[in-house]
Amino acid sequence: MKPRPEGSFANLIPELSEWNNGDGISVDAWICCVGDFEHAIGYGRVFWPNFEEHDGCVFAPGFSVESYIGFIEQCNGDKKRVEAVMNHVHIRDLFPNTDESPTHDQIVYIGRLLKEIWGCKLQRDFPDRRFVFSFPEGPYDDPILYELTFFQEWPSE
Repeated sequence: MKPRPEGSFANLIPELSEWNNGDGISVDAWICCVGDFEHAIGYGRVFWPNFEEHDGCVFAPGFSVESYIGFIEQCNGDKKRVEAVMNHVHIRDLFPNTDESPTHDQIVYIGRLLKEIWGCKLQRDFPDRRFVFSFPEGPYDDPILYELTFFQEWPSE
């Protein structure tokens, strides 16, 4: 019996069903066929980032003091709002070099996965803090509207 693409992965990765003369291939086998070290390393940085702390706030990679100063002024010192805006990521922006428009299911899968992984990483790196995540799942007509962000629960809340 030939392997069939696994459940929801067949919907998320349509190419799986094209392999083996249309009989399909598993996700693990597909990765063994098309995966490479550079992509794995690059996505490792996206999925397991080095978060930074500044002025009691926690930020995703790409943090700059200049941006922080500007946002802290715009948000009247509200660090929760500053974290939320500085930590937001549009899921579509993680894949700028693709001509294909992602499906709702693909974006939601990646958003949920990032939310879960980042939550684990933040808990590991900052065990004494609590983080709140926001990832509205739409559906939206424009893929850029799918946005993940996080911020801390601050003591005054």
